[in-house]
Amino acid sequence: MSSSVAAAVSPTRQALRRIRKDRSARLGVVLVVLLVLIAAAAPLLVKLSGQDPYTYHLDLLDPANGNAPKGALGGVSSEHWFGVEPLTGRDLFSIVVLGLRTSLTIAIVVTLVTSVVGTLVGISAAYFGGWYDAVASRLFDFLFGFPQLVFMIALGIIVPAGFPRWLLLILVLSVFGWASLARLIRNQARSLVAREFVEAARSVGSSGWHVITREILPNLLGPVLVIATLAIPGYIGAEAALSFLGVGVPPPTPSLGRSISDSIAWVYTGADPWFLFFPGVALFVAVLGFTLLGDGVRDAFDVRLRRTH
Repeated sequence: MSSSVAAAVSPTRQALRRIRKDRSARLGVVLVVLLVLIAAAAPLLVKLSGQDPYTYHLDLLDPANGNAPKGALGGVSSEHWFGVEPLTGRDLFSIVVLGLRTSLTIAIVVTLVTSVVGTLVGISAAYFGGWYDAVASRLFDFLFGFPQLVFMIALGIIVPAGFPRWLLLILVLSVFGWASLARLIRNQARSLVAREFVEAARSVGSSGWHVITREILPNLLGPVLVIATLAIPGYIGAEAALSFLGVGVPPPTPSLGRSISDSIAWVYTGADPWFLFFPGVALFVAVLGFTLLGDGVRDAFDVRLRRTH
């Protein structure tokens, strides 16, 4: 009786049960939910703080100390919960929460785009094979070998100033990000193309699109979910790194990467080491949360790993 009940439980439900039993995955879920809620409520939180990231408070800076914030902990006070930014006096709390919103939005949108494109291209390459698979393989190799950073810097120079940099980041990261997922999905899909249920669908005259979306894709949702979840922290780090290098979202738009970049000199001189603390913690927690969740999802869907326990 128990074996029949267990067999009736879908693989997705079994995976969810394993995630609930995984302490690291549960911590990842808590951190991710907290971060998403903060990012979604960022405008409200900024409004509740009574500050905004675009108002300069030069009176809170110390000219004798290179315009570092006055007071302890980078100018932390009842009005400025995370202190203020050196040189400008802008409220650091509003910069961090809105910067987190920017990073998460870009990372999630890029993950959605690359997951959809990569999954469809990967399954199509495995299903159709032949010249289609050969062209797709060459395209994968080209995108893997292309100097993405140099391309991004060049685009930052030639793209008109009025073009939204957040959109440029999404486009570039998406163009170069889908190929890795497509290659993994193609390898997974190859083992399914020769299965009986696919051959049966072909024999009754089902179209290629029907076979791909109704027969093969449902059997690959687990790997797609695993890859997508693990990709999000990578894209968060990529957005922060590009902003750190000055080719991400332009000032004064809040960005964790640019805040961390701007803080390095202040930490090095010791004038305001706290400038790094709050943006750094926000970025660390974001990457940690999605990484723990991604590892938990991967372990929950990995059949080979389950058999070793």
